[in-house]
Order: sequence, then structure tokens, then C-alpha cells
Amino acid sequence: MSASSSASTKDRLERSLNSFASESFRDQADRDYIAARLSCRYELFPQFLWSAQQAIEKYLKAILLYNRINATKVFHNIALALSLTKELKFNFELSSRSQLFINHISQCGEYRYIDVPYFVEGLLLVDLDLAVWETRRYCQVLEVFGNVLPPQELALLTAAKVDLSQSSANSRHKFRLHGGLLEKILDDRKHPSRPALLWQNAVYGVRKRRTVRVKSPFHAQNPLLSLRPEILDELKKFVLIPNKLASAYRAHLASIESDPQS
Repeated sequence: MSASSSASTKDRLERSLNSFASESFRDQADRDYIAARLSCRYELFPQFLWSAQQAIEKYLKAILLYNRINATKVFHNIALALSLTKELKFNFELSSRSQLFINHISQCGEYRYIDVPYFVEGLLLVDLDLAVWETRRYCQVLEVFGNVLPPQELALLTAAKVDLSQSSANSRHKFRLHGGLLEKILDDRKHPSRPALLWQNAVYGVRKRRTVRVKSPFHAQNPLLSLRPEILDELKKFVLIPNKLASAYRAHLASIESDPQS
């Protein structure tokens, strides 16, 4: 194989990896994000937590893949994915508000069957929108691992880096990702998902919104296993309970049985 042929093969491979990051992670995360907004609006809070967790998880996996950072052990572990962003060649910046929100959904959102206690409170939609915007702006090609780019693509790469560097100082609604699914939805006035994306959205939209009108709910639920941990072994005959949860509930049962006040 000639040097030029080998370089061409390498370039196609690198482009395909970036396409996978866009299609399988970023685009899917965009859909999860809109699903989370809908769930929150209609107070389906477990579904909100799950969809929000899935969105952030996939955005982070996209960022790691775009930058060729090994994330094969991440699974659903957002905390691990965040720790891997320290290997990026640029600063990955999140506000303290977004960090708190992401930490909360990483603890509660992974579990879909009410098998751990959960709660939600505060301006959930605002927190979600901000966390997604701050994370998603890094979901793009910012470094090239293949051949030298042609002038048109080099100009896009340069513009992307400039826009990202200025994103914190500019109006959030003006920041756009090249080829992003959310951007396509925003541009298509007939897209069925557009109303769900735009509704009371403080960051994504066609214009800057000075205020949004959203609820500030509080909702919490304890799983049955936390109230009746003695059913664990019988339940495991019929239902898959992750080992780490089973161990936690056995320890919970032991603490109850050792407490004379229980």
C-alpha cells in the first residue's frame, strides 16, 4: 500500500469515527434532551431523570470520542466520564450550577425501576437547559487526527474554535454546532419536535429570552426495597437486581435487624 493510499484510509477511518460520535452519541443525546424536557413539563419525574441522564452521558461520550479518549469503561457512569475530560487538550468548563445538576442526575437517573431513592426540586427545566448547553458546546470536532484538512474544512474548524472560546461571553442562543440535530430542528419551523425544544427554553431558541415561566416542583419517592428489604432474596428469583444494589439492601436489612428500635 502506498503512503498516499494509507493516508487516505486513515483519513476515512478518522472521519467515520467522528460521524459515529455525531450520529450515535450527539444526535441521540439531542433526542434524549428533548424527551427530558417533555417529561419534566408533564411531571413524569423518573422519566425526566432517566432521559436527562442519558442525554448528558451521550454528550460526554461524544466529546471523548471526538477527542479519541478511551471511554470503554464508562457504561452509564457520568462521574467517570467527567473525570476523563481532564485528558482533553482544552478546558472543559461547567458552572457550579450545572455541576450540581449533573451530579444529581448521575446519582438518580441511571436507575429506571425506582430501585434507589430519588428526589427532584427547583427549576428543573432551567437546570437541564443550562447543563445541556454548557456540555453540548464541546460536542464537535476540535482536533484533526487524519490528513491535513482542505481549506473549506479548515475554515470551519477555525470558526468552531473561535465560537467556542467566545461562547461564555455571548448570548447562548447564538451558539450553534455545525450539522447539529438541535440546530436542524430550530431551523425547521414544521419539525414536530420544535415546540418541545423551544417551550420556555432559556438557552436554545431563535432569539434571546429575558425570562422563562416554569414550575419549581418537589417530588421524591423511596423504593419498596428500602421499606421492605426482607423481600430481596425472593425478588431476586424473578427479577435481576444489580449486585451493588443487592449488597446495599442486604446491609440496610442488617442494620434494621440489629437496631432494637426498628
